[in-house]
Amino acid sequence: MKGYVQVYTGEGKGKTTAALGLALRAAGAGLKVYIGQFMKKRNYSELKSLQKFKDNIKTEQFGRQRFIGQKIMKEDKLLAQEGLEKIKKIIQSGKYNLVILDEINVVLSYGLLSEDEVIEIIKAKPEAQEIVLTGRGASQRIMKLADLVTEMKQIKHYFSKGVKARVGIEK
Repeated sequence: MKGYVQVYTGEGKGKTTAALGLALRAAGAGLKVYIGQFMKKRNYSELKSLQKFKDNIKTEQFGRQRFIGQKIMKEDKLLAQEGLEKIKKIIQSGKYNLVILDEINVVLSYGLLSEDEVIEIIKAKPEAQEIVLTGRGASQRIMKLADLVTEMKQIKHYFSKGVKARVGIEK
């Protein structure tokens, strides 16, 4: 089976959720999945669910407890680079059928990693491996490289009415 490059981007809710749905589908089919989450370092509810599939899904986080809306620190760049080096090895190993780079587009938009380096890694992927890149602000270069691009468009969101992220729904 040929593997493709997918991008889930846009201002709307559901990019990571879509990628996790694909991960569950892949695990259900017996495929091996690796999820590298950039800019995250929390025990989100989905991570608890994914533990039930630990034979088929491996998840790692590369980030601080909180980043969005805060000043970029040297630590953020180091954690992003550490994550990318890890994912580069994961991709090259060919051990995983599906590799998800969660929030990589945001990392690139903040300049925490080189877009050239990410593109080089993706281009060198094994033929049968599927790669998913999530996050707002996917660049034109990333979208051109992809075989599938989905843009999540926000039409209406209850956050604008002051609703906070809810356990089991948004976190």
